[in-house]
Amino acid sequence: MKLLLLLALLVGAVSTRHLKVDTSSLQSLQGEESLAQDGETAEGATREAASGVLMPLREEVEEEMEGGSGSEDDPEEEEEEKEMESSSELDMGPEDVQCPKEEDIVKFEGSPGCKICRYVVLSVPKTFKQAQSVCQRCFRGNLASIHSYNINLQVQRSSRILNVAQVWIGGQLRGKGHHKHFHWVDGTLWNFWYWAAGQPWRGNNSGRCVTLCARGGHWRRSHCGVRRAFSCSY
Repeated sequence: MKLLLLLALLVGAVSTRHLKVDTSSLQSLQGEESLAQDGETAEGATREAASGVLMPLREEVEEEMEGGSGSEDDPEEEEEEKEMESSSELDMGPEDVQCPKEEDIVKFEGSPGCKICRYVVLSVPKTFKQAQSVCQRCFRGNLASIHSYNINLQVQRSSRILNVAQVWIGGQLRGKGHHKHFHWVDGTLWNFWYWAAGQPWRGNNSGRCVTLCARGGHWRRSHCGVRRAFSCSY
């Protein structure tokens, strides 16, 4: 009897010891797993925090690189401005100006009582300066100045009739750095604009002359030496 009791006590002691060992191992494994999870969470939080801090900075840097502030001058723009300032008002003599044929133009009237009441859109491609010369020589006017959405819409529709993608209008960028500003070549007030998204300062924008897009009617900056269709007002 005593022998049986002794054996029972020995078996109980061994079982208790194994249970403690298993419990300690389980706690150790759980602790390691918890630490690993905490490490992953901390790493994720670090990534999120870094992302939250760096994202605005990266956007600002990209905007500055793309010319978002409008304060840096494009060398090509400076060259364009020097060329336009150094040359005469008209870059073609009377013998060089060929007035367009009727089939190459679309005419429309502006608002009643306006100072500039007639507009024409021409499909013959010219540089900005050449287009201004044609407007002055053939119509006694200038590249079109636009002062209302209605006129902008009519220039857009006329461009689509002629099946051209963009037309020069009379907008031009002057000045350097923070002193840049747009003006109309006919000297009228710059009191209306219809820029495309990201224009005129943000994005990869360059050029000192303004085009109107036949699709949507929005305006974009473009290098003045590109040959395009154009619109005159007179």
